[in-house]
Amino acid sequence: MLSIFVDANTSPAEKPVPLHAVLGKELDRFLSGLPAAEARWLKATGFAAKDGALALVPGEGEAPAAAILGLGAGRDPHALAHFSERLPPGLYLLGDVPAAYAGARAAYAWAIGTYSFDRYRASNGRSKKERPRLVLPPGVDGERVSRLAEGVFFARDLVNTPANDMGPGELEAAARALATRFGAKVETIEGDALIARNYPMIHAVGRASVRAPRLIDIVWGTDAHPKVTLVGKGVCFDTGGLDLKNSAGMLTMKKDMGGAACVLGLAQMIMDARLPVRLRVMIPAAENSVSGSSYRPGDVLTSRKGLTVEIGNTDAEGRVVLADALAEADTESPALLFCLATLTGAARAATGMELPPFFTDDESIASGLMRHGTEEHDPLWRLPLWRSYEPAVDSTIADVNNAPEYSLAGAITAALFINRFITKTQSWAHFDIPAWTDRPKPGRRKGAEANAIRALYALIEERYGKTA
Repeated sequence: MLSIFVDANTSPAEKPVPLHAVLGKELDRFLSGLPAAEARWLKATGFAAKDGALALVPGEGEAPAAAILGLGAGRDPHALAHFSERLPPGLYLLGDVPAAYAGARAAYAWAIGTYSFDRYRASNGRSKKERPRLVLPPGVDGERVSRLAEGVFFARDLVNTPANDMGPGELEAAARALATRFGAKVETIEGDALIARNYPMIHAVGRASVRAPRLIDIVWGTDAHPKVTLVGKGVCFDTGGLDLKNSAGMLTMKKDMGGAACVLGLAQMIMDARLPVRLRVMIPAAENSVSGSSYRPGDVLTSRKGLTVEIGNTDAEGRVVLADALAEADTESPALLFCLATLTGAARAATGMELPPFFTDDESIASGLMRHGTEEHDPLWRLPLWRSYEPAVDSTIADVNNAPEYSLAGAITAALFINRFITKTQSWAHFDIPAWTDRPKPGRRKGAEANAIRALYALIEERYGKTA
């Protein structure tokens, strides 16, 4: 369990400071329930429960009598992260908090408020800085909350690391370290061996870089358990290739391996919980660079599945590397197959940075994801696999084109392209994630984000049980 939590059954020497949170519309009710002196102090200081307003009520000693957070209209489910972000070190206890923010939700908000990425700072690292601690609310599973937070932190750290320190080799090293921790098996196919082992499209995308492309393949669990396979896009930097991005478009492309980071974070959660599944994690890792050996617009590649792919645009490389990995994943017909990728700008145009879309033909998966996304405050939105757009994915000279001339519905046509390489697996879903926060909010600083993995963990946990 994270050290920022204290079990409610322990008897700490220090007295915890109560934490209260109040909606603007409930301020009068809240004030009437406080000790008269505290209520008078809040009124005198003009506390109006505005969103993010934090008041420390003076106590008799050095510690405050209470900390009170304004929730405003109550739009942010993780607002209680303000507490752990802004309070000084000490011990705290949840007090009067609206039901929608209480329990495990409060504990998770507290956890993500402690996240920081300080690898490149001389001081203030997460391991060095003393953090405030929370007495776990009654009935909250601190191990589960910690498991979710640690998986999110792992994914965020990978995405936040700049590309000079997070190439295909470094991503492999992170995957191997995770596998070693939990006793999983790892196989890597690297460089020209990708051609010999029939992963030609991963090789084509990554061959222009001096950092060799590779397929990272992790297997954990026993074959007697249901097969769950996760495939994550691991493009460690994306210049766009010969269809070069402009400087603004390249600025955040260290996050183009966000799908890989997220499936590794999810895999950590699954293995740490010892869920009774046979887990496989596949990451096509490459750097989409520019050199004399770059793959070109107009090239036709033969995929692992045997389908030929016309390259309409070298900047639509994610679906190309995923196609080979998905084709292999599909041969096992897993019970669940999930693909996570920072795939299209069209998805961001459709639903923004905070609400990543997903695609599936499985109504049970769709309803489960929507429910768990809501319950875990890990928002998702289903977009349709609109079959009427299938002709847009076709090529005039090959089986498919990676960048259709049709300029609309780009997230849907990308999902339809991916679907061409999944023919045996019945229950699958593709997530077009940003892996990034552009507008900082409590617990979500500007930078990496681990979209969808808490909702996915909850779905897998519900389906297959909590212990092996």
